Amino acid sequence: MQTRQVPTIFSKVRREARAARASRLAQADGAARWLAEELEQDCIERIGFMRLEPSRALVISEITGELSADLRRLGADLTAVPSYDEEQPSGLSELDLIISLNRLDTVNDLPGALLHYRNALADGGILFAQMIGAGSLPALRQIMMTADADRPAARVHPQIDSRAATGLLERAGFKRQVVDSHTVEVSYRSLDRLIADLREQALTNVLADAPPPLTRSALARAQDAFEAMKDSEGRVTETFELLTLTGWR
Repeated sequence: MQTRQVPTIFSKVRREARAARASRLAQADGAARWLAEELEQDCIERIGFMRLEPSRALVISEITGELSADLRRLGADLTAVPSYDEEQPSGLSELDLIISLNRLDTVNDLPGALLHYRNALADGGILFAQMIGAGSLPALRQIMMTADADRPAARVHPQIDSRAATGLLERAGFKRQVVDSHTVEVSYRSLDRLIADLREQALTNVLADAPPPLTRSALARAQDAFEAMKDSEGRVTETFELLTLTGWR
């Protein structure tokens, strides 16, 4: 029997270091936490809308603490962890709710990760998995292509769209699958602020084959490209598509 070989697209070491850095930055005065706040508040609203009252829940990579507080108010026996190896069995079972925040877009074995989540759920249990989806960072993609000129490098992650995500949930054996998305637009006055914001939101590059650093001339081209994209108010608007995968065991 042949073993399925999973390609190594992302570095686990860089991925966890990125998450730990973002968590530290989130606690600093004046740090931007808009992505964490957006994802976690969205989950709170979904729990309320669906009138969920989970007995046992797992929350992965929470930043603000509001989601955990909401679940505890509902009486959930909660496990909240800052990081998690999605590509290995969790050792948990009979969970009523699993919430994964800003994690699955950088998993090498995404089908396997979803299967492990499903196996950790009780019958009728629900998974909420939120991540950055296809359509995100169009401005940065254009800027980096201009910077690299005739030698383009992989500087932005491959991304998953709603259709592919639905198929992955079905492949993992979830009885029902719903994938929805919404976009958030954030404007920036400088390229440096855009890059700093990506660090604060745990959205920087963690590809296993890390691209080479920008040369001085490439960085100058990137700055020029950013300046050329500014609107009448001197800002560049970046788009983030936030995917939510919902699956029922």
